[in-house]
Amino acid sequence: MARVVLKDVVKTYGSVYAVNRVSLTVEDGEFVALVGPSGCGKTTTLNLVAGLIPMTSGEVFIGDRDVTDLDPKDRDIAMVFQNYALYPNKSVFNNLAFPLQMRKLAKDEIDKKVRAAAKTLDITHLLERRPRELSGGQQQRVALGRALVRDPRAFLMDEPLSNLDAKLRVQMRTEIKRFHQDLKATIIYVTHDQLEAVTMADKMAVMNGGFLQQYDTPANVFAHPVNMFVASFIGSPAMSLIPVDATTRGDAVVLTSPEGWELPLSAQNTAKARKSSTSKIVLGARHSTVRLHHAPAAGAIPAKVYTVEPTGDITFVQVFIDGAVVNVSVPPNVVIRPDETVYVEFDQDRIHLFDAETTNALAAD
Repeated sequence: MARVVLKDVVKTYGSVYAVNRVSLTVEDGEFVALVGPSGCGKTTTLNLVAGLIPMTSGEVFIGDRDVTDLDPKDRDIAMVFQNYALYPNKSVFNNLAFPLQMRKLAKDEIDKKVRAAAKTLDITHLLERRPRELSGGQQQRVALGRALVRDPRAFLMDEPLSNLDAKLRVQMRTEIKRFHQDLKATIIYVTHDQLEAVTMADKMAVMNGGFLQQYDTPANVFAHPVNMFVASFIGSPAMSLIPVDATTRGDAVVLTSPEGWELPLSAQNTAKARKSSTSKIVLGARHSTVRLHHAPAAGAIPAKVYTVEPTGDITFVQVFIDGAVVNVSVPPNVVIRPDETVYVEFDQDRIHLFDAETTNALAAD
């Protein structure tokens, strides 16, 4: 396997930037997920690494080779697509063997590689079947096997689970993660499903509008989003964002609302708020960092219940605060009713503050 490096990669279509100066490094053996909404540039970035579309500017290195101007066949990569692209009239064995036959390998070597890949993916018993005789998960394993037999320097995967049902997607997430762990494979994986990225990847590259927004471990992206887009995209349910005003009172900063409530900030959050370029600030909080009270409580602000969503082991409550919908999670035995007035308390050690003008996260130092 090999390291993959993108340096200031740009792809334009006329005046539109599909990918705008993206730079990132995928270390040897690392699993990196490119994640973002439709049209953010993630698939285009993957295609640029593969050489499937021409680059406007920038460089791509695989290992110590500059592959920017090389054809896809010369980049020593393997792609796995969402539609599997299996040959319907060929057996599983011949689907796996086809890329090796194109390289004119000896028959005994082809047989050895195919059977080794089949054993790794637990599809040896399927080698004589046709794709139409396989389940979606089995077809996906065959697609992985066809990439594996090539012994590439990197695997590029473009939403490979999007055609599977919910239960099978969970199962195949586990299979692909195990595939990566067993092979120590370098994988670049495109998905619009942030849950796939969080559960599978060593690092995730969050993209929006052609720009790379944040590149870090899933834990750091979740805990320390660099801006409001990342905060609202990563996490299920998404981080709640409440526009507020910041008012200085002596040594402290108080968040105020047109609805009349006030929230004094801790010393650390006061230091963050003072870094804002404007008095307009956005308060961010994840559902698990918010407490809900039926009666007024110190440090809690009033809210009105919008919806209640029981999920079995947890209940999600959406409340209105200043017109913003805020997600709160409560135990399933807590009784909450729509339109009820409740009081919401934020954990100040775990809230986030964003500059309303730049949308960037505010830090104390």
